[in-house]
Amino acid sequence: MSVAEPSAGPSPGPAPAAGGADLHLEALTKRFGAMTAVDAIDLTVPAGSFFALLGPSGCGKTTTLRMVAGLEEPTAGTIRIGGADVTGTPPHRRPVNTVFQSYALFPHLSVIDNVAFGLRRRGRPKAREEAMAALELVELAHCAGRRPGQLSGGQQQRVAPARAVVNRPAVLLLDEPLGALDLKLRRQMQVELKGIQHEVGLTFVHVTHDQEEAMTMADTVAVMNGGRIEQLGPPAELYERPRTAFVANFLGQSNLVPGYATPTVGGALEVRLDAGAEQLLTAPRERAGGLSGRVLVGVRPEKVYLVPGDGSAPTDEEVPAGVNVLGPGKVVDVSFAGVSTQYLVDVPGLVTQTVFSQNLDQARVRPGDLVRLAWARQHTFVLPGDQDLSAGRAED
Repeated sequence: MSVAEPSAGPSPGPAPAAGGADLHLEALTKRFGAMTAVDAIDLTVPAGSFFALLGPSGCGKTTTLRMVAGLEEPTAGTIRIGGADVTGTPPHRRPVNTVFQSYALFPHLSVIDNVAFGLRRRGRPKAREEAMAALELVELAHCAGRRPGQLSGGQQQRVAPARAVVNRPAVLLLDEPLGALDLKLRRQMQVELKGIQHEVGLTFVHVTHDQEEAMTMADTVAVMNGGRIEQLGPPAELYERPRTAFVANFLGQSNLVPGYATPTVGGALEVRLDAGAEQLLTAPRERAGGLSGRVLVGVRPEKVYLVPGDGSAPTDEEVPAGVNVLGPGKVVDVSFAGVSTQYLVDVPGLVTQTVFSQNLDQARVRPGDLVRLAWARQHTFVLPGDQDLSAGRAED
């Protein structure tokens, strides 16, 4: 990680508050020649929140962050921090700090001097005391006198947010800060960064391509695709009620199948699948967004369970009322993943369906077995039928 150091001079923007400041982007656009990297996005990040910009490489998330930091000049649009327009303000005079993926610690300075560096440039009289408090926040006070080369990779990783937080920026920007860590350490740092944000109450804007990281850490997630925001909201809402095929596929995994939807008398939606006239699914109307006609009907793999059999229709005991049934299909792959097992099922006329089954004491299905897929109807969601059902899968 590296941190953009603040200027010794005063900032023309709002003074960093204990709870940070809100961030507003209005029609923010960035073009590189004929290519539009960020396409007129409007975005509000409330003060004191943990916000994530999530998307694949090339979607515009890092360019957006660099424009907020002042490292890229917008082609059009406005950036406001705490109500002040900072669109034309030089980066060193903006009330922000940026944490990147590389460590970039000063090797000749002690850990505490690394953290206090920005404070001393600004002439803070108690720079050392404030730096020690920041090290205590990341549980590195016992390493204050060491040099960076004497720290482990995980310990070095903690120094960068301490060095950024100690300056109390109005907005702290994090650009893929955990990307270089192994899985175990990355998950540990996710918890620690979230804890730091709660402790200091600053506004965090976190850019990542890691879906789990965004959902674990952020209060609100904006999923970006092609320079635009596809959907924005709390992680659980985006996951349970995606509004586009891209969001459904990129934020986790989804089984999507095309069909034709018609409303029922009871307010639900019936979807007759293209795979055959006998394939009929039902979805709650509130999870269909008022759609009818051509649609994509979807369900998350962990909501689905397998009903083994010879291909004949399952009994009422095997599949009770209020359950959708798809198939029959043939199991083509079984992958053990510790807490769960992934099953791939080929259903004639449809793309391969995925099922995640928790590893309990139960008979396991084997490749070649005939099964049907079943799930509670309330887990079904419906998307517009003019979308590519594979959108977002290649980037996952």
